[in-house]
Amino acid sequence: MIDTPPKAVWRVGLTGGIGSGKSTVGRMLVERGAALIDADQIARELTAPGGLAMAAIAREFGSDFVEPHGALDRSRMRERAFSHPESRKQLEAIIHPLVGQQTAAQARTAEEAGKHLLVFDIPLLVESVQWPRRLDAVIVVDCPTETQIARVMQRNALDRTAIEAIISSQATRQRRRAAADIVLFNDKLSIDALKSQVDALARRFGL
Repeated sequence: MIDTPPKAVWRVGLTGGIGSGKSTVGRMLVERGAALIDADQIARELTAPGGLAMAAIAREFGSDFVEPHGALDRSRMRERAFSHPESRKQLEAIIHPLVGQQTAAQARTAEEAGKHLLVFDIPLLVESVQWPRRLDAVIVVDCPTETQIARVMQRNALDRTAIEAIISSQATRQRRRAAADIVLFNDKLSIDALKSQVDALARRFGL
């Protein structure tokens, strides 16, 4: 845990493995007055039809990885990234600089609007070299691996093997927890209990 003295603007990273409940916590913080800057959402916009990353992706990987309406073919790219790790690095080299530019722009807009807590929702925060030093604190939403798998199987059309592959490609729970200033343990909580934890978290950052 960290001490949270008064501060004009807090820049806080929010991360957690797939199925941890990170996105739910992010939405709750927005309801309490935070600005949420969602790196995944920005990446989706960059790879949507007309997205800023699509021309470079088409050049690097070919038209087979572009859907007829002009978006990234995510399922095909996911399969390639898991079977060819170098492809994942090539894709990240295209997308990550653009995500960085967009997150910086959104952060400036939020500050100009008077937001006092900027929450950067970054799935791969722990794996990043750059992000941790840009932040005042890191919040990790954590839960057991079996809970992650059960949640994702319930909400997505993915089988257990596919989910386990995604989890194994991410930082381990131990590594995320070691990088955290605050750990929110989200297992077997009712929605009201989770809201109560988020309320306490929001108060720590002046909301």
